[in-house]
Formats: sequence, structure tokens, C-alpha cells
Amino acid sequence: MRDVLGQLRAEVGQILNDTRLPGATIAAYIDGQLALETSIGDRDLQRTVPLPVDASFYIYSVTKTLIAASVLHHVNAGQLNLEAPIQQYWSEFPVDTPITLRQILSHTSGLPDYGGVAAYHEAVRVSPGFPWSFQDYLNVARTRELLFEPGTDWSYSNIGYLALKTLLEQITGRSLQAILDTLFFNPLGLAHTFVATSLEDVVNLTPGYTRAFGDDELINMAQRYHPGWVSHGVVVSTAAELAAMVDALFAGQILDLPLVNVMAQPVHSLGSHPPLQNVGCGLGLFMDTDSPYGQVAGHSGGGPGYSIAAFHFSALAGCPTTIAAATNQEGDNVGVDVAYAVARALAEA
Repeated sequence: MRDVLGQLRAEVGQILNDTRLPGATIAAYIDGQLALETSIGDRDLQRTVPLPVDASFYIYSVTKTLIAASVLHHVNAGQLNLEAPIQQYWSEFPVDTPITLRQILSHTSGLPDYGGVAAYHEAVRVSPGFPWSFQDYLNVARTRELLFEPGTDWSYSNIGYLALKTLLEQITGRSLQAILDTLFFNPLGLAHTFVATSLEDVVNLTPGYTRAFGDDELINMAQRYHPGWVSHGVVVSTAAELAAMVDALFAGQILDLPLVNVMAQPVHSLGSHPPLQNVGCGLGLFMDTDSPYGQVAGHSGGGPGYSIAAFHFSALAGCPTTIAAATNQEGDNVGVDVAYAVARALAEA
């Protein structure tokens, strides 16, 4: 493992240097056991404090994988049907056109998103501590036409996962925190993982640096950016606890493996997005269908302050391996680059 750490520190250090990011935390489960947990770089821009291995981050869109698994859990319990329109369960859903749960999970619903809405980004810039309301987000779907007929194309939609979160909370009468406590957090004994709903929740969040608020200089967003700006809810975790959740999912500890296989079945092909060779989108997961490391599935996440990735490799150096990586400044999929640097180091060991 010492040689692996040496290669890892060299490769990840080069990524951090090239992208001018301060630090990254990394964790890997190999054959069901935590085999690697380390950090590289610094907690602060002044490079005076090393980044701790247990640094807490927003995992941003990796939360979608947990939401998708929760939906499949309730499908298995007979409470939901993937082929049923969401309107069957939520009569006040703001779109009349029938859209199935499978289509929402796989981003083939045609639902618009706020990612391209200038008013959203301006609101984040001007008032980062005061997020849009639930109705503000729904109005994006209510006031804009579908991008395409459901099931005929692909477009990433945070609004779709807000709908799934809302549906889960309605059918269970419980919060997303309580739902994920039952399915993931409590069974795995996670001490540093939770759903953030206020700035008071995240006083221990590791500093994350961003220019998202319109400042010329990088600033620490940890106590400025309200988690409510992530419409579908956002989980806080560490690299090791994020890796534990994804590893448990693919080990069949969260859902029966046939249901995990449903999640990991590509619905739409997105082509090459290096370092992934051939990306397919499933239900809350993205797959690399041409990877040299066996079947690869997981999710990335990014937003003000952080870049995150968590991927499961079915046959990395002959072993099932789950890798999670987090950086404390956002970058263009740099979390994925770090995770794949770990995969290369482990494969070549």
C-alpha cells in the first residue's frame, strides 16, 4: 500500500497543482473493507493547515443516488411502481403530461431544470444564505414547457429529483433525513453523514472555496451558501462514509442486488466523457460501460466549494472496489479525475 500511496500522492498532487485546488480527501473500500483513507493538500488557501482525512463536504448530486435507492426500496415494498406516472401518487404535480418514475430517475422525463435559469444563479450570487422556496423551484416546471416528450430524449434535471424527494416524503410521512437514516445512515453506523437543511447544521463543514458569488477572489462558502439551494436536498458526508454507502449499495446491503442491477442498467448513452470511456445513465447512477476496470457505476457532484465523486468498480485489480473523492474547491469534474487517479494507482499496484 505504501507504493500505492506514493503514486497516489504524485498523481493527485499533480491534479491539484494543475487545477490550483487546495486539497482532496480520498477513501477506498476493497472487497468490502475500508482499505484506504487519506488526504492530500490543504484545508485553507494559504496552505497552512493540512486537510484532515475526515473533512466533511456537501456531496451535492451524489445525493441523487441515495434518493434513487430510496425510490427502489419503496418499489420493492410495493408502494411505488417505476412505470406509473408520478401524477398517480402526487395529484398536484405541476405538469399534466404523464411522466413515469423511471423517466424521472433516468433524466428522460423532459422536465426543465434551473441550471440554465439566469434568475437562479443571480439569486445565489446576491443572497446565498436565502434559498428559493419549494414553490419557487416548482415554478420552474410549472412555467416552462417540457424539453421533449417524456422518454424520447435525455436532459439532466434537478427538478426531477426534487419531485422524487417530495414523493418519498409524501408517501412515508417522513423527512428525507429520516428516510436515509433508516436505509443508509443508521445501518452503516455513519457518524458524520446527514441531510443539511440550514446553515446551523453545517458549522463543521470543511472550508470550500468558490467564485460562485461573483467575487473576483476565491471565498469560503461553508457558512454563506445555504443547503436549500440544492433543491432535492443535500447530504453532508466524509470521503470514507460516502464510500461506505456506495460500497454497501453494490454489495446488496441496502437493496437486493437485482434492484441494484436495475439502477445500473443504462437507459441512455452519453458518449465519452474522459476519464469515463462510454457513459450511460441509469436510475440515479452513471456507468462507464467500456471501462478496463469491469463494470463501473456511481455519481459525481459539484457546486460552490466542492467537487465530489463516488464510483464502484466491479473488478479493479480483481476485486470489487469503491472509491470516493472530494475536493475543497469546485472544479470541472475534478472529483472524478481524482477518483480515477486512485483507480489507476490501485490497478497498477
